Amino acid sequence: MADATSPAELPADLRYTAEHEWVRALDGGAVRIGITAFAQDALGDVVFVQLPETGTSVDAGTSIGEVESTKSVSEVYAPLTGTVRAVNDALEATPELVNSDPYGEGWMFELEGVEAGAVEALLDADGYRATTG
Repeated sequence: MADATSPAELPADLRYTAEHEWVRALDGGAVRIGITAFAQDALGDVVFVQLPETGTSVDAGTSIGEVESTKSVSEVYAPLTGTVRAVNDALEATPELVNSDPYGEGWMFELEGVEAGAVEALLDADGYRATTG
């Protein structure tokens, strides 16, 4: 069985960035964002997550938070332009969800007001896999 953190095991319904974030399209032009299994594996045990505040306007490519692990501190970048509509408050008490379930309970924040077509312009699973190879 393949390792769950292997780039070969990427969910096909998500889009990805070269900075190792994933994006899931939600209803109404909103998106949910987290970091990939590859990223969390490289970080090691996550001990703290700093997220943007709800209502914050963000521009694609800007740093909007941090993930601190036993190995390092890494910035989280906004993969798209929009307004933060929700953050995963569970990460405050249990940041290790980023390690145990990066594509599910370990999500980080949601954006609304994302430009139509912006999600599709991100990397698909095969494109992302090529960046981690």
